[in-house]
Amino acid sequence: MSKRIADVIIPDSKLAVGAAELLREHGSDLLWNHSHRVFLFGVLQGRNAGIAFDSELLYISALFHDLGLTKQYSSPDKRFEVDGADAARSYLQQHGVPDESIRLVWDAIALHTTIGIAQYKEPEVALIYSGVGYDVMGENFDSISENVREQVVTAYPRDNFKNKILPAFLEGFKHKPETTFGNIKADVCALLLPGFQRTNFCDCVLHSPWKE
Repeated sequence: MSKRIADVIIPDSKLAVGAAELLREHGSDLLWNHSHRVFLFGVLQGRNAGIAFDSELLYISALFHDLGLTKQYSSPDKRFEVDGADAARSYLQQHGVPDESIRLVWDAIALHTTIGIAQYKEPEVALIYSGVGYDVMGENFDSISENVREQVVTAYPRDNFKNKILPAFLEGFKHKPETTFGNIKADVCALLLPGFQRTNFCDCVLHSPWKE
C-alpha cells in the first residue's frame, strides 16, 4: 500500500523509490526527514492554492534538493544546489525521463534557495521553494493547520532541526565557501566558519580590470 501522510500519498513508483534509496544511502536521517517534510509541505501549500503539479517530479526534486551537501555528490567548485540538480538530472536521464521533466526537476533543485525568482517559476519549482521555506524558516506558517503540521512532523520528526540544519549546511560547502557568493548560504558561513570573509559585489565592480 502507498504511504499516506496528512492525506498526501508518498509516490512509490520505481523512479521515486530509486531516488529515495539514493537519499537513504548517501544522506542522513536529518536530510531524509527534512526532504520528506519539504515534499509534504510543498504539496499541502500547492493544494491550498489550487495549483496543479506533478507529484512524482515534486517528490524526486525534494529527495535530491540537498543531496549536493553529501560527500557522494559534492563537487569541489559548484554550488551545492547545482550539485544536487546535476545528480538528479543524471539519475533521471538514466531512466529515460523526458527532457522537459528533467529541466523542471533541475530548476526546482538549483533554485530552491533563490529568493525572488523560484516562486515565480513552474509549479514544481515554486512548490519546492515554498516547501523548503516552510520547513526551514516557517514561511507562511499559518497556511497549514497545526493538526496537519503535527501529522507531518510525527511521520518525519524535526528532532532539534533548527539547531542541526545550519551545521549540516556548512558541512556540505565548508570546503568551497566561495560558492556562497550572492547566496543566502553566505550567512551560514558568516555565522559558523571562522575567518570567513564575504565576497563583496561592490568591490568586484570597483576593482575590476577596467581602467576607467
